[in-house]
Amino acid sequence: MSVNDPLGDMLTRIRNAQLRGKSTVATPASTLRARVLDVLAAEGYIRGYEKSPTANGQGEFVISLKYYEGEPVIREVKRVSKPGRRVYMGVKELPSVRNGLGVSIISTPKGVMSDAAARSANVGGEVLCTVF
Repeated sequence: MSVNDPLGDMLTRIRNAQLRGKSTVATPASTLRARVLDVLAAEGYIRGYEKSPTANGQGEFVISLKYYEGEPVIREVKRVSKPGRRVYMGVKELPSVRNGLGVSIISTPKGVMSDAAARSANVGGEVLCTVF
């Protein structure tokens, strides 16, 4: 099955799994998804992920979701830059999510990173999504 927005598909899978109270969720593997999952794990929104092989050879990520007192740690996840409308911002324009309580995930020339890391590295880029 062809997916037009692989990152949006992964975020929707995470959102749906947390609504159902699942402990893990699987998504097809790709480099961009791995980098976004690295940022989510570093910021403490997921426990982690691991790659497992599939029959077609592509592989998939099994994401361990994180809960606190029975509630999902990720309360809200939104895709900002979509295939039909890319959103690019300079370092001074990077959005602050919920007054700094959330995080924006940015694809920069120096790699995929959180908004705080992008500010400290003094780079802007494509705003992929926001997480709170």
